[in-house]
Amino acid sequence: MSVDSTTMPVMPTLQHFTLDDLAAYTAEQAFGPTASPDFRVFYVGRDDVHGVLLHLFTRATLSVKMNMFGYDDDDLNKVLMGLVQNPSVMVQVTLDRSQAAGATEKAILGSDSAQDQKGFANDFVVGESATDQISHTKGGVLDGIVAFEGSTNWSSSGEGTGISLNAARQAPGFKAQNNTLAVYVNTYEIAKFAARLDYEHATAAAKSLRGAAAAAAPHATAAAAPGS
Repeated sequence: MSVDSTTMPVMPTLQHFTLDDLAAYTAEQAFGPTASPDFRVFYVGRDDVHGVLLHLFTRATLSVKMNMFGYDDDDLNKVLMGLVQNPSVMVQVTLDRSQAAGATEKAILGSDSAQDQKGFANDFVVGESATDQISHTKGGVLDGIVAFEGSTNWSSSGEGTGISLNAARQAPGFKAQNNTLAVYVNTYEIAKFAARLDYEHATAAAKSLRGAAAAAAPHATAAAAPGS
């Protein structure tokens, strides 16, 4: 049976992504003639960084590898959980243990686990660095095509969510931290970053397993004690 491709909806993907696609999220609505072909930097409080991240994640169709220190963005989490539930997409998320204990992030992760316990357990890990320090990386690689990294946490003020690029003055209550987000397509740097994200994820997962085993050991010993 033949398929009429002219009647099929076009799904946005990253397969033909270029950095120029992100010009609409800048204050200038354009990039200058000397802009790098490999990377662009976006500034929270000046550019629509939340929009940049949504643009990228809503077009991921193959894989997501990421590590995020602060994870408090409901919009991006909803998109990510949609990818978790898509069997054709590989998702690998590493989060920081200290931040995950905060009220907002704890609630988001609890909701994710309740929504899809198996998918959450398979794809998310909460942990620390190899030397028991915070996991402070804030970036990821999408579909092996584009990467993002910078000082931007996933939160309203961290991303400057709700910014108006055309307004001379932002709406009352608008908050934006001083943060940057670099987006790049250099294949060497993407491969190197992806490998590092794999390492950070595996390290956090191994440490979490050892911690769980250590916590369970006293209970197992007590249960096996004579007369118990």
